[in-house]
Amino acid sequence: MAGDCNIATIQQSEGIVLRTWPFGEADLMVAVFTREQGVVRGVARHAMRSLRRFGGALEPMTYVRAEWAERPKQDVVRLDRFEILWSPLRDSVDYPRATALAFMAEVLEGALPDHAVEDDVFRLTLAAATHLKGTNLGLPVTYFALWITRLLGWMPDLNRCAISGETLRAQAVYYSPMRDGVFTAKFRPSGSVLLPTEAIATASRIFRKPLPDLLAEEPPARGAVQQLRRFAITILERHLEDRLRSARALTLL
Repeated sequence: MAGDCNIATIQQSEGIVLRTWPFGEADLMVAVFTREQGVVRGVARHAMRSLRRFGGALEPMTYVRAEWAERPKQDVVRLDRFEILWSPLRDSVDYPRATALAFMAEVLEGALPDHAVEDDVFRLTLAAATHLKGTNLGLPVTYFALWITRLLGWMPDLNRCAISGETLRAQAVYYSPMRDGVFTAKFRPSGSVLLPTEAIATASRIFRKPLPDLLAEEPPARGAVQQLRRFAITILERHLEDRLRSARALTLL
């Protein structure tokens, strides 16, 4: 009976590949954000030699149906099979698009603890990744950055000053890289950054509407989208206590 405790359990789930890195001579370690078990880390045996087993399924941000074997008391699983459900390689991957995909993967791996089930974040990621196409990349990646910040509980109330409690409707606000919340001009901390009224109005649109609807409408001003993205990145980096390497290149979007 003691041997039964070491029997592997086969698991399956939809997942999004976040990152791979070499593990031994021919294996790859893979981080996968699964729908049913959160972030799972496992070894893809002989993945650097066997194109037939995994093909392009290990490219970052590929949406897959994953199958793996896990054993009790082992943090790393054995990845057996990936079926591609959607691949970012279906469309051309130029530098701006590659940067946007890398940003999403970096945020997810940094923000989500292993095995934390986050279905809302999974659906958000899939929506944003599959709409990263054409020339309008700035809106999907900003939509992702703002919404994941809200879903993780890190987005402040944009309508109220964090110090005075004053209502901020229809006026510009300020935010600080060092403090939570947004502020009126009177109570802004030293080193605060302006978030204009147009950016606040754009944030309201983003939080009210699905991404496909926003993309079908008259697009928000590029400047407002960029300002919101910088705001969300500031919040993410403060809570992650680390710089997001890929975020620096998003200025091109």
